[in-house]
Amino acid sequence: MEKKVKVTKEGLKQLEDRLEYLKTTGREEMAKEIAEARAQGDLSENAEYDEAKNAQARMEAEIQELEKKLKNIEIIESGTDSKTVGLGATVKVVIEDEYGEEEAEYTIVGSTEADPSKNKISDESPIGKALVGKAVGKTVEVETPGGLSKIKIKKIVKK
Repeated sequence: MEKKVKVTKEGLKQLEDRLEYLKTTGREEMAKEIAEARAQGDLSENAEYDEAKNAQARMEAEIQELEKKLKNIEIIESGTDSKTVGLGATVKVVIEDEYGEEEAEYTIVGSTEADPSKNKISDESPIGKALVGKAVGKTVEVETPGGLSKIKIKKIVKK
């Protein structure tokens, strides 16, 4: 049995939009690139043609991967329980490490949607794992690539 891919409704839409783009616009653009490279002559020594075919193979692999994920989707509801941290929850925390304290806000999402630059962390990441199932006021210790941190849950925000 395939592993379920946990996503929010927003994440599902992003996956569906990406797949649609690749199947339509992406394939059209790739066909044009291959045609242009083919028009440059001898295919046995045509680096542009080889690169265009490699890019096409990568794109088709991404399409297959997206289709596989979409067959195994499990929609997670955002903020259904504001008593404990769960998938889809946004949580305000205070992080204490050897450098001091700082406040942060994370949204816990499935690995497919994780985007640390937007403070969306996976439930499979060290911090995500430590926070899931914990209540407001709880402090957890997390071993991160930067060292040991203590993270105190200040608030679970419904969105």
